[in-house]
Amino acid sequence: MTAHTADGFLSLENLTVEYPLQSGRKVHAVTDFTARVRRGETLGLVGESGCGKSSAARAVMQLPRPTGGKVTLDGQDLTGLRGKALQQARRRFQMIFQDPIASLNPRMTIRDIVAAPLEIAGIGTKADRHVRVAEMLEMVGINADQAMERRPHEFSGGQCQRISIARALILQPDLLVCDEAVSALDVSVQAQVLNLLERLKTELGLTMLFISHDLAVVKHVSDRVAVMYLGRLCEVADAETIYRNPVHPYTRTLLSAVPEPDPDAPPRQVAVIPGELPSPVNPPSGCPFRTRCPRASEICAQQMPDLAPIAPGQMVACHHPHIDTP
Repeated sequence: MTAHTADGFLSLENLTVEYPLQSGRKVHAVTDFTARVRRGETLGLVGESGCGKSSAARAVMQLPRPTGGKVTLDGQDLTGLRGKALQQARRRFQMIFQDPIASLNPRMTIRDIVAAPLEIAGIGTKADRHVRVAEMLEMVGINADQAMERRPHEFSGGQCQRISIARALILQPDLLVCDEAVSALDVSVQAQVLNLLERLKTELGLTMLFISHDLAVVKHVSDRVAVMYLGRLCEVADAETIYRNPVHPYTRTLLSAVPEPDPDAPPRQVAVIPGELPSPVNPPSGCPFRTRCPRASEICAQQMPDLAPIAPGQMVACHHPHIDTP
């Protein structure tokens, strides 16, 4: 499967992530995932819980390494790096985790938490790091004078996520991977953090992989959107196209559940996906969505559809896409 652009800054080639079980079987978390992200672009990765979004994100970070495939950042193969070479490369790509409080060490001060990447990388003196940490905290909207000597439990969830963003950006990375970075926050705080990420992306020239199950959030921040189901890509398009004209049955179902922010809008019917998500230990043959798809036919059980162009800038992996939808 391929979701590429000609000038991919981040390239994922046939990425596969499997987790072994004691029974000898494997959880197929991500299968044959191929995508490109342009420099300065935000690619939103969406899908329901358990589809493999976070596994793909951690594979990009080499936490843990993918079972198969290759991750390339600006021409450098990250999967081939070991030891100090990987540690050196990690300065260029950082991650923001889902739980803003659990991702911060409760025994460390905010100054030490944000300065830790600089210390590990051996950058600057203690005084230099202190100045850099203060600048970074102020950049994300945290008063450095009041926060430096305090600990994570003294801050709200939104403030902790801002601190996590400061820690992720302290090394001035090129790539920022956001794994459900706002899902644990209140809606009003979500908007503040999303606006902060958008501002920092512009000011710092960041490339972002933004992972979320909330399509409304993804639409707000993404240039392009990739939809996952059971570890595989279903559809990829620019954000405007995928929200205006989704062609994969799974994408259409997801979008029907996005709330309309208009109290005067007439009620609309929400499509319900029948059945349950198949087990990633024993995925269906052929198309993984066929067991729940109203358009499935015999070929869907026999053959995995390729991710192929269906319109300019839009790709879909489906034998029966909704190509007649205006």
